[in-house]
Amino acid sequence: MHCPFCRHPDSRVVDSRTSDDGSSIRRRRQCPQCNRRFTTVETASLSVVKRSGVTEPFSREKIANGVRKACQGRPVSEDDLAVLAQRVEETLRSSGSAEIDAYEIGLAILGPLRELDEVAYLRFASVYQAFDSLEDFEAAITVLRADREEREERSSGAAADDGLDAEGGSGPAPAGTAASAAQPG
Repeated sequence: MHCPFCRHPDSRVVDSRTSDDGSSIRRRRQCPQCNRRFTTVETASLSVVKRSGVTEPFSREKIANGVRKACQGRPVSEDDLAVLAQRVEETLRSSGSAEIDAYEIGLAILGPLRELDEVAYLRFASVYQAFDSLEDFEAAITVLRADREEREERSSGAAADDGLDAEGGSGPAPAGTAASAAQPG
């Protein structure tokens, strides 16, 4: 690391700290030549390999822009798009690969977008997965409906399994408990 002040080709690390989100490391350095201190920020690079074979740096903004088009006219805020782009980046970085195929990015977008807005998901999927017919849309909608019904069954099943009766109580207390002992006999 060259000193930004005197251009000396070496420096000594005085302190290292990870950033709040853990995606980068801040290092405080000192130049042995001029003794001035400076800070560097290190991040792992993530590159996207496009269909044409061209490689370019990953951009959260490109993710948000692509999804923004699918969300046009939908109740999705800019904050929602930023969170979605962050989730996609975290998913891609967790793969451990420095180069990601553009197709994999689209796959990583589909899950969080589906949770965010089903209509936007269908719009994005129709372009990304190249829907050719109404049957493609119908199949995607059928899968969405089946998943929604499954989630509803699980949530209603969980409510029934918590042991509460219709009034919110737990039903009569078993004999020999504090509730039955407190009643006059």
